[in-house]
Amino acid sequence: MKESMRVIVAELDTTVREFSTRVRQIPEAELRAKPRPGKWSRIEVIGHLIDSAHSNLRRFVTAQYETSPPHIIYDQNFWVTANGYQQVPVEDVISLWILMNKRVATVLAQMPDGNYTKQCDTGRGQKELHTIEWLAADYIKHLKHHLNQVIPGSYPVTYP
Repeated sequence: MKESMRVIVAELDTTVREFSTRVRQIPEAELRAKPRPGKWSRIEVIGHLIDSAHSNLRRFVTAQYETSPPHIIYDQNFWVTANGYQQVPVEDVISLWILMNKRVATVLAQMPDGNYTKQCDTGRGQKELHTIEWLAADYIKHLKHHLNQVIPGSYPVTYP
């Protein structure tokens, strides 16, 4: 495995292990509290990260075998609403988040190095091509950005 991908996979594993312990210490009422109407609760943020893992897992797999870059977009608000994370048992949400990220890490870890440069189109309306390696690095930044919304100050990261 290429060193840059080894670092990404190790960072993902560490982040999931450490954060899953910390998030389980937050009372359910705090996880379900909405900061204001129309905004996601902390449990919905974790749900969004499940959906992000799902979408990226699909990108990481399909980009390896499609002959042209697959077009996989993600409508985050629709997914969070459709999955109803606000009503799902907290432990189920946390467990699914852990399992999805373990899948992502496994796929990235066993991927042939030559596939890291294959591309996926994530654009809405116009092409937005990214390599699998770029998407994997961005996935970690995005993950930590949102985990900071669940437990502020957890990770030193700047994300668009």
